[in-house]
Amino acid sequence: MLDVSNFDMPADTDIAWCPGCGNFSILKVVKQALTELNIKPEELVIASGIGQAAKTPHYLRTNIFNGLHGRAIAAALAIKAVNPSLTVIVESGDGCSFGEGGNHFLHNILRNPDITHLAHNNMVYGLTKGQASPTSQFGFITPVQVQGVTNEPFNPVALAIALDASFVARVSISDQENAKMIIKTAIENKGYSFVDILQPCVSFNKINTWKWFKENTYYLEETHNPKDKVEAFKRATEKGKLPLGVFYVNSKPTFEDYLPTYKTNKDPLFMREANLSGLKKLIDSMRK
Repeated sequence: MLDVSNFDMPADTDIAWCPGCGNFSILKVVKQALTELNIKPEELVIASGIGQAAKTPHYLRTNIFNGLHGRAIAAALAIKAVNPSLTVIVESGDGCSFGEGGNHFLHNILRNPDITHLAHNNMVYGLTKGQASPTSQFGFITPVQVQGVTNEPFNPVALAIALDASFVARVSISDQENAKMIIKTAIENKGYSFVDILQPCVSFNKINTWKWFKENTYYLEETHNPKDKVEAFKRATEKGKLPLGVFYVNSKPTFEDYLPTYKTNKDPLFMREANLSGLKKLIDSMRK
């Protein structure tokens, strides 16, 4: 029977996170969610880019793709297209997801690949020691933004709803049980599932702390209808305390459903014999 220990790396694995970092709790919750969903390590791929959040798959015993800053979603889409039977998850921070990876975030919501995007949102660039990220609050002072951030924080939840994402949620890792439940629902959802995970950076963000997230979040009411796009967008753009929960659910065909290569042949691409003569013909045609 599958156990959390199936995902554990050796005990002497060097973990680069600071003591008290919210990433430890996210790692724990992701392991629990995968175990409870009975997703075996060999049936899973986690894609990441650069940053403290992107180190998460390094501490999980499974298949990983660790690529360039902001490019994890593009890799995840390709992995899922080549082998649709895999569970594919993106682990990425607020900088990697919405800064360097902003275009991939936008356009893959529209493509709707069947992947889960877990965005670790600590409202600061932690790996590069404390400059403002796209989600940093207005007025946030850093060694780079010495007079404070002057732009409004990026709102990934509102944007995902506006673009009709298949599943949109926000959790706070200070409530691990609720975070686990919503992450499990996101993984089970068919389509682009986005979860904004609020977490503290204990070293470089002294404003948005564990205490701050507890005092400045609340849960959507049980009466909230996640199929009502207008209401979901309204709740995502509220000022003041940040709502938590599942904002929006929208079932629709996925990117893989539209791929013509699977219309007549259901075998995943990685199992098919390469058509080298056809590839040569294509390359030769481009030389003319």
